Amino acid sequence: MNHEEISRIAHADHPIKSPLDDESVRQLLDRGITRGDERVLDLGCGAGEWLLRALSAHPDLHAEGVDISESALADARHAASRLGVEERLVLHHRKAADFTSPHRFDVVLSFGAAHAFGGLLPTLAAAREHLAPGGRVLIGEGFWDREPTQEAVEMLGDFTDLASTVDRVTADGWTPVHGHVSTRRELDDYEWACWGSLASWALDHPADPNSSEALAVAATRRSEWLRTYRDTWGFVSLVLRRTSH
Repeated sequence: MNHEEISRIAHADHPIKSPLDDESVRQLLDRGITRGDERVLDLGCGAGEWLLRALSAHPDLHAEGVDISESALADARHAASRLGVEERLVLHHRKAADFTSPHRFDVVLSFGAAHAFGGLLPTLAAAREHLAPGGRVLIGEGFWDREPTQEAVEMLGDFTDLASTVDRVTADGWTPVHGHVSTRRELDDYEWACWGSLASWALDHPADPNSSEALAVAATRRSEWLRTYRDTWGFVSLVLRRTSH
């Protein structure tokens, strides 16, 4: 199974691909969307869950999403049609790092797509290129809640602690106007949902040639989480405005 297919199945019961519950997502969107008629861009939108929620809540809002996954964008189009918001949603099939637009956006989102840009600060640099004056960026980033093992660093990446993460953002010319640190429940619920969904799919489809692989991946990822990074890794979501222009 390729990574995209594994991710699609794993997130079936947790469509927000970050350790955030529905109320946290709503609050972050409320802090980013302050008027209700904004133009919103999601860099690495996947199946468009953030945009679909924003469009459903704000009938005067318009949104655009960018992603490399044709199947995820197809899912987004189908969901937008079902929700009756398709006329206010534009989707672009391309690399987020290569996306250009004649428009500037009031809100730029990027969750779970930092790898497409090469890290947190390059992601913010890309967001800055698309951001209208006075606009806001919503972004999520991992951090080390306590000293990680070398195995955890090799598995997840070279994050810093929470204070240093925010310091990097502010030194780059941004001011946090809202933030949310994912709770233990959000972190655990996310992991249980992902690897539970993947395992359930495998058990429900024993004749599928990929079922054994899916079950093994679920077991491996669950073990990695429980044994390697559950007690050290955290996740922060920030609503940012530009300090410097």
